[in-house]
Amino acid sequence: MKVIYDVPAPAKLNVFLHIVGRRADGYHLIQSVFMLIDWCDTLHFELRKDGQISRSDLQRATDSALPAEDLTVRAAKALQAACGTPFGVDISLEKRIPSQAGMGGGSSDAASCLLALQRLWGVELPQKKLMAVALSLGADVPFFMFGGNAWAEGVGDLLTPMNLPLADFVVVKPRSGLSTQAIFSSPRLKRDTETATIESFARESREHTFEFGCNDLQPIAEALCPEISQSLEWLLSAGLKGRMTGSGSAVFARLPCDLELPVAASEWEVRKCRSLQTHPLAGW
Repeated sequence: MKVIYDVPAPAKLNVFLHIVGRRADGYHLIQSVFMLIDWCDTLHFELRKDGQISRSDLQRATDSALPAEDLTVRAAKALQAACGTPFGVDISLEKRIPSQAGMGGGSSDAASCLLALQRLWGVELPQKKLMAVALSLGADVPFFMFGGNAWAEGVGDLLTPMNLPLADFVVVKPRSGLSTQAIFSSPRLKRDTETATIESFARESREHTFEFGCNDLQPIAEALCPEISQSLEWLLSAGLKGRMTGSGSAVFARLPCDLELPVAASEWEVRKCRSLQTHPLAGW
């Protein structure tokens, strides 16, 4: 009998993103609030007993194929090595979250892979070891293992639970994407934003939770990708104050329930999303 799981992998938005310093190894220190939204990829897992790991693409958000060893394959191999299981898996991915958007799609896929494969393979790593595996795959992966929205510090791996109000958003992904490395390597990037606190976020954002702070990466990103400025201007034409999420080209704004949006550029992906309070796989 086949053993198959189908699981979601939600995207995230950065409510704000501040760069507050840089480590000696070059990694940037951040402060942010990571918020889950209901824009999801779907991953299908079928148990293999021969130890082999494969991945196929069922649907693509772009015309480009995924690399032969993307984060889901790396996650499966890392978990397989960490727990010593003889089992393998066939992974099929329905990719809906656009790449180079700053929405954490690849990281979310990897996290859902780790969570699903523990159940599929009947293994359970200690939480500390599992989170170490997650961090080895990328700085955003631990957040998607965390279970809910979070205040993030360090390189994004120091997480504190955050209770955010449910809200609707419009998310705009321009045609162009952005290289994270190109933004973080810019000499013009502001790296010394004053440190904030959870208390200051809570105090200043009671009425404007999604207008706190800024995204320090946005000025560099707009210079590299003019479509970001264009999409922000489009939001402004609808009376919405938008900002970029993460290090990608997607922008977002809180969406009043009765607002009609103007027609967007045909090559942009525009989606109405709702925030999530918990990850769909929380408790797995």
